[in-house]
Amino acid sequence: MKFSENWLRSLVDVKVDSSTLQDQITMLGLEVDDVQPVAGQFDNVIIGEVIEAEQHPNADKLRVTKVNVGQENLIDIVCGAANCRKGLKVAVAMVGATLPGDFKIKAAKLRGEPSEGMLCSYSELGINEESEGIIELPEDAPIGMNLREYLDLDDKMIEVSVTPNRADANSILGIARDVAAYYDLKLKTPKIEITEPTTDAILKISIEAPIACPKYLGRVIKNVDMQAKTPIWMKEKLRRSGIRSIDPIVDVTNYVLIELGQPMHAFDFNKIEGGIKVRMAKKDEKITLLDNQTVSLNEDVLVIADNNKALAMAGIFGGLNSGVTADTQSIVLESAFFHPLAITGRARRYGLHTDASYRYERGVDYQLPFQAMHRATELILAICGGEAGEIVEAISDEHMPKQNSITLRFKRIAQLLGYQIESSIIEPILTRLGCEIEDASTRDEKIWLVKVPSWRFDMAIEEDLIEEIARIDGYDKIVSQNIESELIIRKKSETALTIERLKYSLVEKGYYEAITYSFVCPKIQSMLHPNQVAEILPHPISQDMSAMRLSLLPGLLSAVVYNQNRQQTRLRLFEYGLCFTPDKESDLGISQTAHLGGVLTGLRYPEHWCFDKSQADYFDAKGDVEALLSLTGKMENFHFVHSKHNALHPGQSADIYLGDEYVGFVGVLHPLIEKALDLNGKTMVFQLNWDSINETILPAPQELSKYPANRRDIAIIVNNDVEAKKILQICKEVGKRSLIEVKLFDVYEGKGIAEGQKSLAISLVLQENNRTLTEDEISQTVNACVSALKHHVGASLRE
Repeated sequence: MKFSENWLRSLVDVKVDSSTLQDQITMLGLEVDDVQPVAGQFDNVIIGEVIEAEQHPNADKLRVTKVNVGQENLIDIVCGAANCRKGLKVAVAMVGATLPGDFKIKAAKLRGEPSEGMLCSYSELGINEESEGIIELPEDAPIGMNLREYLDLDDKMIEVSVTPNRADANSILGIARDVAAYYDLKLKTPKIEITEPTTDAILKISIEAPIACPKYLGRVIKNVDMQAKTPIWMKEKLRRSGIRSIDPIVDVTNYVLIELGQPMHAFDFNKIEGGIKVRMAKKDEKITLLDNQTVSLNEDVLVIADNNKALAMAGIFGGLNSGVTADTQSIVLESAFFHPLAITGRARRYGLHTDASYRYERGVDYQLPFQAMHRATELILAICGGEAGEIVEAISDEHMPKQNSITLRFKRIAQLLGYQIESSIIEPILTRLGCEIEDASTRDEKIWLVKVPSWRFDMAIEEDLIEEIARIDGYDKIVSQNIESELIIRKKSETALTIERLKYSLVEKGYYEAITYSFVCPKIQSMLHPNQVAEILPHPISQDMSAMRLSLLPGLLSAVVYNQNRQQTRLRLFEYGLCFTPDKESDLGISQTAHLGGVLTGLRYPEHWCFDKSQADYFDAKGDVEALLSLTGKMENFHFVHSKHNALHPGQSADIYLGDEYVGFVGVLHPLIEKALDLNGKTMVFQLNWDSINETILPAPQELSKYPANRRDIAIIVNNDVEAKKILQICKEVGKRSLIEVKLFDVYEGKGIAEGQKSLAISLVLQENNRTLTEDEISQTVNACVSALKHHVGASLRE
């Protein structure tokens, strides 16, 4: 729900600043999602009238105008807008004016003709309004008046998130009710004039689906002027509510929707055959909607029809063949109560989402249709003229909602809230919310009988009333109390990363946890770690289990061999455990460090008809390791360098560093070791030092940019020994804040590339949080990256 702050203040005279009001609306349960000014910052823009508009002698697309701005002399302004013409009331930026973007207006000569100001468009004033050319103001706009004052542009557009249970807050009146109730102020409800019939034109209405539609109102208004213009005050209120002006009839129905919360629709009277019938759709009945989409309706869809055809999907979308057009002379206004269950889900079924269906699905005040009909009639007659007929009502009383009556016990309030509210303020709060209160107390207990207002579908039980009391009294008045509980607080920092989290991550990737012995075969271990001395047990279980493990690899690889010998071809295993290194300075001469290790071999994906049968490789292992490291929140600080680990393939392995600290390795097992261990196929292994990665960074919220991201791709040629990570890092340093993402997405060596070199394709994504980047700024950043790469690594752009 989006609305104008000034419109809200016109209904409730709140003497607080804008920020406080927004905070209080949120505390009332209507969370403020966004606040935007209704126009950009500008000054010295006034209303003028074009007195003369002649063709520029030296330019086909320019006009030379003389404009009356209420001063002694007319001023000359050159204008290029196609709609600039004599007699037009316009917005004039005078010499010295400052427009959004710090654009200053100066006297100048355009193609030899003097120009002492500028005729402004909506976009040039920072107003989000679709229009072609300069602003066209009403004929009665006062010449010389400040435009900000005339259009009430010192205002804000507030957007709130309305929860499904608060259907009443989908109108400016509903929000004003809550604000008035909280501040205990008088609500200035819109004054609605009762329009008496001036024509005997009526339309017969019948309801054939009373459960879905227990109340339907229709009114004929004849001889309306569809060429009339919607008043600018109404256009502005609609714009600030996120609704575009279409024509005066549609604008009035949209205005009533935002003001009162009652969806309405207008039909062309002359296109209705017979009377109006509210019924369920016939099987496979078709209707062409206002957006030219033809849909086939199910039998559970409620429609508004005449004697021969469906006119509209009730409460959702109007039909094209009965819609109001520029040629319409007489209309039928609709105002109805549709049961929420009759509308829910129907719009989504046909890929539709309308303001009407949104409200009807959540519930509309069943007593509102008459008020809305009179309000819309009053506005249409004032704008378009015409003659109103009698309001025809069709109603099924037995199917209308009944006013809820709820028993409220004073002692229950304290039991539920945990603190005591003074009984003297309970009745005033509920009364301000529109409830009718009757004292039903007994000798032993304070009790109220509360009748809830028709617009509050969500107030059905005693707890609902108690929630409302706490909400209006103020959640901030709920006293904080210490919990009396013997809780044992974990002696662990919030930044501690648990091993369980990493284990679950691996399990989700198809790994199984293995638990192997800490003592291993010294022969196998010496192959894997030829340059390290292991602790030998004095009394081993067997000769093959006589050495304390230096890493997790001996046990994991033995488990792989064991499983492969039992026809298991695709394996993913991991283990968390201690490794033992002789160290005279440690207790007992042994240094014990915790590690997380893993091994994978066989098919990349589980065998399945929809997966390819490619084998896992180094990048699968590296990807799994990166997924683990990303849990620390420090992924940008980790880097992989070429490894010289004896157990790993020299061209397909890497040591992992966190800054300058070594934290582990990942790679393909050396082919000679694979052969020695009798492993079937390529085997990938990894190991991480747990103490080096068991700290994470607490997540911090960051504002998401509302402005578009821009991607640029570059292809550079560098020597084969240049690491891609260094190239990405250079780009990040050069791009600074605007460059939010740098990725390598292609590597090519071969025809067209010199021997000893490679082509790297890099994507650069640029974005700012507070504005849209210009093409020049984007080009500057990209060129700066290219220049830095040329300087640091000798890169050149690929032709």
